[in-house]
Amino acid sequence: MISILLGAAIGLVVTLLGTPVFRRFLIKQNYGQFIRQDGPTSHLTKRGTPTMGGVVIILAATLGYLGGNLLTGKMPDASGLLVLYLIVGLGLIGFLDDYIKISRQRSLGLNAIGKIIGQAFVGISWAWLALQFPNENLRRPASTQISVVRDTGLDLAQWGLLLGVILFIVWANFLITAWSNAVNITDGLDGLATGASMFVFAGYTIITLWQSNQSCQYLAEPGLNCYEVRDPRDLAIMCAALAGACVGFLWWNASPAQIFMGDTGSLALGGALAGISILTRTEFLAVILGGLFVIIVMSDVIQIGYFKLSGGKRVFLMAPLHHHFELKGWGEVTIVIRFWLIAALCVALAVALFYAEWLATV
Repeated sequence: MISILLGAAIGLVVTLLGTPVFRRFLIKQNYGQFIRQDGPTSHLTKRGTPTMGGVVIILAATLGYLGGNLLTGKMPDASGLLVLYLIVGLGLIGFLDDYIKISRQRSLGLNAIGKIIGQAFVGISWAWLALQFPNENLRRPASTQISVVRDTGLDLAQWGLLLGVILFIVWANFLITAWSNAVNITDGLDGLATGASMFVFAGYTIITLWQSNQSCQYLAEPGLNCYEVRDPRDLAIMCAALAGACVGFLWWNASPAQIFMGDTGSLALGGALAGISILTRTEFLAVILGGLFVIIVMSDVIQIGYFKLSGGKRVFLMAPLHHHFELKGWGEVTIVIRFWLIAALCVALAVALFYAEWLATV
């Protein structure tokens, strides 16, 4: 438990104290946000606000995770290092995207092909690595089974090991792309994605801590309801470090934002959510846990689909959903707080369902 608290504390302190230092560096370099011209006009006042704050979030999560392990005499495990690889890998792609936007003073960064190649390399290599590294109990970080709250009987390898591995890589890449883009789309108002991510990773800290206490590897007499997760305690430290990093960054990112996380942060946080959902065997529970991200992405999908099918008509005044409410006259702070409440309710529901499933199997 001490290692988890240390991870959260280090993550919080690093972003709380490190963000203003990094912000001054960005201002000195004139690295400010370029605002899209087709967005709400109220956002034009945000032009020039320092971006790429996700660099501090990634640094804080890394130091929190490593510190939580090493300061308690524990070496990092494969699962946490895999999540860290996903965070840094996608964060690097986001950083390149942000840097191109800033250096060329435009709202478009990496071209589609470059971003797809980068995400594919990180996603495919991560998925393959997640099926390696068996521990002394022959448990691996990920499995080829589809999971809800734990692994189900639906195994992608039932038609053959090679096909199962290929299908898992495709499935994992879908989740990584979907969640990283979901957080990226949500990051449209001051503090919105940061606050929502804070709730999600706090929820996952509770889930991974419970999995650690009810692990099939640690219990003297494991029952049918124990969890097969390879490194639940290691994942709990990572989740706590991410939650702490989001809390500290939110101090500077809340309205009026003094710094934006940029694609550097949003892609990294989305990737972390995808990786943790796979390694904790909660792939479909994550849909509820990250319910706000799902709602906002679906608003975009509905808007685009209806626009094409209806010949130019729209469901929302503007997509994604938070911009719709902006154009309806809601204040930015009002939208963000109400969306945070939705995010918190989604997390609470997911954690309740997770615990209810455990009770049902006792």
